Formats: sequence, C-alpha cells, structure tokens
Amino acid sequence: MAEADWNALIDQTNHRMAELRKAMPEQAKGFGHLAQAAIAPGVLDSKTKELIALAIGITARCDGCLAFHAKAARNYGASREEIVETIGVAVYMGGGPSMIYGAEALDVYDALG
Repeated sequence: MAEADWNALIDQTNHRMAELRKAMPEQAKGFGHLAQAAIAPGVLDSKTKELIALAIGITARCDGCLAFHAKAARNYGASREEIVETIGVAVYMGGGPSMIYGAEALDVYDALG
C-alpha cells in the first residue's frame, strides 16, 4: 500500500464495518464482545495484546489490521522500538512477505503519530 493514507483507510474500513454490522447484527455483536475480551488486560496487558494482534496482522497481510492495531498499540503507549521488535518477530514467523508488511506496519505507526 504505497503512499498510504492510513487515517483514510481506517475511516473507510470503519464505514464498511458499520455496514456489515447492520447486515449481521448478532454476529457483529458477538465479534465485538470477543474483541473486547481478547484485548482486556489480564496476565498480559492490553498493549502487549495489541502488539500480538499487530504481528498477526503483518503475517496475515491485512492492511486494515495494520492500521487498527498499530493505532491501538500506540494508544496503549507502545513505543516505536516495541513496534520494531514486534515486526522482527512477525518477520521471523512469516518470512519475506512479513518483512514487506512489517515495513507497512512501521509506516502506519509513524504516520499516526
């Protein structure tokens, strides 16, 4: 996603997700509860969980995931260095494609600062 406007992608995805939530309200409600429970602090804090989600987004090659989870990790106080280490783990697990999406994830983090 060269020269990405990550805020525009977030807005576009939010709009599309709102339409999907209207089309399937029960499933969306369940997914929302799952998301809240998954990120809620427990043994792992919410920042760590968002970094894990970002790593998965990188390995899954999901632009929307990069945008949402880099932004959320930043909101939970993740530093650029933590993002870079997260990218390193994703590259280890996902190889070359994760290197490309890792660069995208770092761009998101930097752009949303």
